[in-house]
Amino acid sequence: MSIEQTPPNPSAKPRVALVFGGRSSEHAISVSTAGSVLRAIDREKYDVLPIGITHEGRWALVSDDPARMAITDGRLPDVAQVSEAVDGQVVLPVSPDSREVVWSEPGAAPKVLGEVDVVFPLLHGPWGEDGTLQGLLELSGVPYVGNGVLSSAVGMDKEFTKRVLASHGLGVGSYTIVRPREWESEAGRAAVRERVGQLGLPLFVKPCRAGSSIGITKVKDLADLDAAIEEARRHDPKLIIEAGVSGREIECGVLEFEDGPRASVPAEVLVGGDFEFYDFEAKYIDSSEVRIPAELAGAELAEIRRQAVAAFEALGCEGLARVDFFLLDDGSWMINEVNTMPGFTPISAYPKMWEASGLSYPELIDRLLQAALRRSTGLR
Repeated sequence: MSIEQTPPNPSAKPRVALVFGGRSSEHAISVSTAGSVLRAIDREKYDVLPIGITHEGRWALVSDDPARMAITDGRLPDVAQVSEAVDGQVVLPVSPDSREVVWSEPGAAPKVLGEVDVVFPLLHGPWGEDGTLQGLLELSGVPYVGNGVLSSAVGMDKEFTKRVLASHGLGVGSYTIVRPREWESEAGRAAVRERVGQLGLPLFVKPCRAGSSIGITKVKDLADLDAAIEEARRHDPKLIIEAGVSGREIECGVLEFEDGPRASVPAEVLVGGDFEFYDFEAKYIDSSEVRIPAELAGAELAEIRRQAVAAFEALGCEGLARVDFFLLDDGSWMINEVNTMPGFTPISAYPKMWEASGLSYPELIDRLLQAALRRSTGLR
């Protein structure tokens, strides 16, 4: 395949690099998210350069074909399926002195693909959503959409999310952490089982640094605990085990405006059928219902919006976040997690919540890109 070199064009529209895929277990969701953004982005206003990261970590040029990036009949999309070349890779700028993207191929001279004005990092999970890509872009001096290094890292790690939120007086529920070394000794495993026994049943065993409900098991009998831990450890050696709660699952989007962050109309997750909780299949394959707007009393609506913005600010978020809550049976609120790069798939709640709040999907994408173009990299 021939990769064309792009000449400079001083009058060109802002050029957006969509970066997606990645090495995490959420690879397919990231690809689906990118496909939805490709459909929605205003091509009259922006030039777009889609860049996919394969499971192995190769940065590839991919076809600008959203239809190939969708989850179809349970089939999960993959960067390798939409890559335009099996060899070679994209190299982002490595110095603040240049914003040129380069295509490097074995046995050929590197080709400049043109400058990038802003990166939209649509990666979910480790090696992208966790501050690693954000750190690379900060070093390169390239503006990017969304949260910075610290808030991305804290939001990815459920332990530190809960620590920060609790320090700001926000409810987070009961949990314990299982660190990698602890589960590798018999004494450590015994200590874990003792701590977990104090949480009560049911409980949820989760990878500490993953999303999209991947690797999560609901445990109703402690005899099943070890198997649940081993399943979660396939995705992350560090685990969080949370006490089950009784209540409604409510989500709220936060978006940063010129005058500060605002909260969207909230959504309620309604898990039906044979699903006991909102796991990966219920989210993306079965497509459980999400009711927008959630049916909340006036005081409840005001409180979830207040807490969503408070969580956003507590983590030092920028741009966007989705805050997931439980409205407990006693009327109190508990934050489950803060997602610093929410999904933008066709069924994702974040863009739907903002659409219900009066901001269309294309307008949402435009607002995020314009905010990133205005914002400097580095300390701010």
